Amino acid sequence: MSELDNQNLSETLFVNHKQAKETSELTRYMPTNRALLDEMRENSGQRWYRNLRRLQWVWQGVDPIEMESVLAKIAGSSHSRTHEEWLDTVMGYHGGNWTFEWTKLGMLHQKRAGEKQGEEAADELFNASLCYSIAGYPHLKNDNLAIQAQALSAKAYQDAAEKTKYIIKRIEVPYKGKKIIAHLHLASTDKPKPVVIVSAGLDSLQTDMWRLFRDHLAPKDIAMLTVDMPSLGHSSHWSLSEDSSCLHQAVLNELPNIPWVDHFRVGLIGFRFGGNALIRLSFMEQFKIKACVSLGAPIHDVFSSPAKLKKMPKMYLDLLATRLGKEVVDIHSLAGQMMAWSLKTQGFLSSRKTKVPILAMSLEGDPVSPFSDNQLVALFSDYGRAKKISSKTITQGYEQSLDLAIKWLEDELLR
Repeated sequence: MSELDNQNLSETLFVNHKQAKETSELTRYMPTNRALLDEMRENSGQRWYRNLRRLQWVWQGVDPIEMESVLAKIAGSSHSRTHEEWLDTVMGYHGGNWTFEWTKLGMLHQKRAGEKQGEEAADELFNASLCYSIAGYPHLKNDNLAIQAQALSAKAYQDAAEKTKYIIKRIEVPYKGKKIIAHLHLASTDKPKPVVIVSAGLDSLQTDMWRLFRDHLAPKDIAMLTVDMPSLGHSSHWSLSEDSSCLHQAVLNELPNIPWVDHFRVGLIGFRFGGNALIRLSFMEQFKIKACVSLGAPIHDVFSSPAKLKKMPKMYLDLLATRLGKEVVDIHSLAGQMMAWSLKTQGFLSSRKTKVPILAMSLEGDPVSPFSDNQLVALFSDYGRAKKISSKTITQGYEQSLDLAIKWLEDELLR
């Protein structure tokens, strides 16, 4: 795609959204919740509506200097904001607006790709795809700017897939009259490969996982199959329900029909809510899975305590509401409804163990995934292990946890 074509695509996509509704105000709450929301905002002391995933984005491939430059442009904008205390709530599609600034960075990488060849060009396009994805973060259902950014992200990923030396195949799995779109990444197709099914949280796309394959799985000749969580990205036709692993289960059962993978050697990696889904799948389909890793997954604690849910940043409340397909939200009933998402309440972590060795990890002090949750998972998994990653060395912690995750899978898949 030439720079001009891309410029045109961007202008066409965003032309009608100069005054699009700003992300932090998209989710409608009951009037009775207004005071609680105002109080939460004032007491939180947070300067951003979005949870800034700096480490995760850098690990996924964003240049830290470019990232800080984008955040500085957003923070320094003189345009009006929906909420003055939140820097990333600049209204309208122009300088300082979250989607605008991240899209601009994506275009810069797309332009650089046009000046490079082969793998270097592919890497720039994968980077562009990631920037466009972050432009749409946290990907709320009715966020028009986010939907347009997602279209740019998907296109850049497709262009990158054509340029890279690795093989990326789009897999379509029939499910309830529609198709689940997954992407299979392979270092080569000389023989069926062990495969890891990867799923991210409720606020990032399957295409954000490229670096995990390139840097960690491809060198071990392990294939990666990415799937979006229900209600998001390619899986947006389906609302999220407490059966969080339904799409992954359908994909798992399709593996024997995919010639490039060895369906007797299947591993799982789930980040955040994807971890909840894949731990659940490890109980549901324990004879088809060799090993599972979860990072920062909400398992039981946060769902079992309505008080904790009410203390969550507004972005997370908006996210849960949009994934459940709610038109108008009542925080109190949402908190009650989330009880059903606890894997313990669902009966998985109470009596029967799974044969799948699960490594459950989270960063120290993680409010969504406390150590007690991971200990519970380890207890009900044969050879399971819980690991707390020290937040003192958080950057190293991220790398260490991934190295540990890959080693865990490698030991089970390659022996």
